[in-house]
Amino acid sequence: MARDLRAFIKLVEERGQLRRIKALVDADLEIAEIANRMLQVGGPALLFENVRGTSVPVVVNLLGTVERICWAMKMEKPEELEDLGRKLAMLQQPKPPKKISQAIDFGKVLFDVLKAKPGGSFFPPCQQVVIEQEELDLGLIPMLRPYPKDAGKNITLGLVITKDCETGVPNVGVYRLQLQSKNTMTVHWLSVRGGARHLRKAAENGKKLEVAIAVGIDPILIMAAATPIPVDLSEWLFAGLYGGSGVALTKCKTVDLEVPADAEFILEGTITPGEMLPDGPFGDHMGYYGGVEDSPLVRFHCLTHRKDPIYLATFSGRPPKEEAMMAIALNRIYTPILRQQVSEIVDFFLPMEALSYKAAIISIDKAYPGQARRAALAFWSALPQFTYTKFVIVVDKDVNIRDPRQVVWAISSKVDPVRDVFILPDTPFDTLDFASEKIGMGGRMGIDATTKIPPETDHEWGEVLESDPKIAERCDRRWAEYGLADIDLTAVDPNKFGYEM
Repeated sequence: MARDLRAFIKLVEERGQLRRIKALVDADLEIAEIANRMLQVGGPALLFENVRGTSVPVVVNLLGTVERICWAMKMEKPEELEDLGRKLAMLQQPKPPKKISQAIDFGKVLFDVLKAKPGGSFFPPCQQVVIEQEELDLGLIPMLRPYPKDAGKNITLGLVITKDCETGVPNVGVYRLQLQSKNTMTVHWLSVRGGARHLRKAAENGKKLEVAIAVGIDPILIMAAATPIPVDLSEWLFAGLYGGSGVALTKCKTVDLEVPADAEFILEGTITPGEMLPDGPFGDHMGYYGGVEDSPLVRFHCLTHRKDPIYLATFSGRPPKEEAMMAIALNRIYTPILRQQVSEIVDFFLPMEALSYKAAIISIDKAYPGQARRAALAFWSALPQFTYTKFVIVVDKDVNIRDPRQVVWAISSKVDPVRDVFILPDTPFDTLDFASEKIGMGGRMGIDATTKIPPETDHEWGEVLESDPKIAERCDRRWAEYGLADIDLTAVDPNKFGYEM
């Protein structure tokens, strides 16, 4: 299965969710403004065919809906993503099978891993055109500048590929890169990320760090690289598991790294440890401009690309953005893994409006007093990506955690703030969160919105209002007879209930 951006663009267009824009547009601010308006309404992907100062088309909003994310993952519905999560859960903590069926299931997963092994490519499309040394000019790529106070143009959907200089194990991450000159960019990564660890090791060994950037790849590779699940598999194997077959890789021209053979652009370069330049400010996912940080400088000496390349772009900001759609899909993948880590959790949801990780709603099958608090504490430590979750709201299993009306009802009807709210002060926190009193340190809040049982309360809880089952069945049977068959009871317009959406 080709990891090809063009094949996915074709699929999205065939399904009526891509618009080709022939009018002249500017990569400086204008494309992002147009794309942002589409993102707000869940609109189609946009392919700009006439971008000022370049012959390279720009595609944005390709992953702007959960539906299109599912298509990129070779699926049709978000629920199918949980099947993938179950595979990863088996690989993360394999258990001795107690039944023949369990052994068969585990065998299938291992076979999927074998199928996912990367393969080679003899005539890689990504190297149809080769530009080296003095001829190299990063201005060939129509990078976006999304916001007026951004420091410059940037790449946000490039796979940044590095390798451990001692073990040779590669890391593939999605990091923002800021254009600094015709052949240099700064890379912005957190110190805990794989690329940063590789740079530290290179410095300890007195070596430069080789870097390759793959731009314009099949979105399934982006999803694989963005999955921070603690399974000892490479991102290429993840991508193979996601797509059902191995990723075609090829060796770079000038550095000892492998890259996706079907990428639109490949940038090859090195980082000299200690060589830094100011990076930022840039509009960030929190909805504000981030600060200026000294970041590693990448010096590029080779650029290869396909004939007539296409540039895949996106940008961060207050949701909804493409990164938020990706987080919703990853939420589904995490669910089986989280259930394996914290057994009482039935389901969990990271609302997009809460920046996809700042607030979590989890439902539990409550069996004993204090269980909601235990579940919240276990959630914070279950997976690394939940370290920066500020709020955890725990509800009963019969509450639909993806319906904000039900969640607000549970908080309002089942929470005594004195008894049911607990706060953990001074915990390690996201440096991009300006709400914290001290940058990098902040508090967390847990809210127990479950039905209370003794000794959590010393009085009986009210009886839940429910329909008479016989009358409900009669109404189901006679619904058409009432003349109401044309009314879809599953289609809820929130604007009819006082919301402005």
